[in-house]
Amino acid sequence: MINNALNIGIQGIQDGMQGVEGAARKIARGGVDGPRGTADGGSNGMIESIVDLKLYERSVEASAQVVKTADETLGTLLDIHA
Repeated sequence: MINNALNIGIQGIQDGMQGVEGAARKIARGGVDGPRGTADGGSNGMIESIVDLKLYERSVEASAQVVKTADETLGTLLDIHA
């Protein structure tokens, strides 16, 4: 059960970090997306990328909290059995 929670938390962190990287790349391109430099909606695309960046950031924070809680629970169980 604890292992499963740790795995879910770690996977969430990895997925969130990939999302952060993708959103940051879009922001760095300044609203230009694609290999030919086609506009992805101008300022709307930039705003959307910033919102995505914050959402992924919160996702990583939540997943890190899952890992922390699972770690604390495992520590408590080890203390009880020791």
